[in-house]
Amino acid sequence: MNQKEFLDIVLPIKNNLYRLARRFLISSDEAEDAVQEVFLKLWKNKEAIKKYRTPEAFAYTMTKNYCLDRLKSKQASNLKIVHTNFENRTDLEKHIEAKDGVSLLFKLMETLPEQQKVILHLRDVEQLSFSEIAKITNTSQANVRVSLSRARKKIKDLLLIQYNYGVQ
Repeated sequence: MNQKEFLDIVLPIKNNLYRLARRFLISSDEAEDAVQEVFLKLWKNKEAIKKYRTPEAFAYTMTKNYCLDRLKSKQASNLKIVHTNFENRTDLEKHIEAKDGVSLLFKLMETLPEQQKVILHLRDVEQLSFSEIAKITNTSQANVRVSLSRARKKIKDLLLIQYNYGVQ
């Protein structure tokens, strides 16, 4: 595999890999480092990429595993947690309200089991198909649908409780 073939496969999914890494690592700097490390590993094993039917799924899996390893490592306690979700600060009140909502949603997603968290991210943020998610998570499409449904229901229930809707 030459450099052009490699770039044709890897560059289109760079932003998706970054968003997945950022979901795990929170810090944009750490996410960028993770994507660079995954790219380096992919380049070193560029001949092995041809063996996979979906190199994108392979790259997603590598990114997920790298991020999990990074979080488990001793250096994880040194991770800088920074949220820069909103750059435009023209209307301070809307910004604070939106940031609180996003922050709450991230906190609620952290309470989900790992598989549900990953599936929810891949489907709703990355907008991958059920078959792609099934390949990445090594589960069936039916399992992906069930996990996604349960994750969404759990988030909905937690949001209802948080905002005291229907719970008296």
